[in-house]
Amino acid sequence: MPPVDRSGSDPTVQPWRNDMTHSDIMTLEEVSAYLKVKPQTIYTWAQEKRIHAAKLGKEWRFKKSVIDRWFDGHFDARFKTILQDARSGKESEKE
Repeated sequence: MPPVDRSGSDPTVQPWRNDMTHSDIMTLEEVSAYLKVKPQTIYTWAQEKRIHAAKLGKEWRFKKSVIDRWFDGHFDARFKTILQDARSGKESEKE
């Protein structure tokens, strides 16, 4: 039997990886691109606990589902109504 490569150099051998939960985990750079803000902004928000994040060693990690809920919570009341109408398939009334 050949020896098992445990160095992580073989991308097909990653027993720890579960794509369903792994895809929900984002790096600081991925969150930055997703929210279209500078990485330094995300870093500062994470340090100040203004955005939900977990620090693993020296690296920050974020859950996309939590970022989405956090982002949705930052809309003002008028936009929330428009967003809810759009999600339910209704056209919002023009003022």
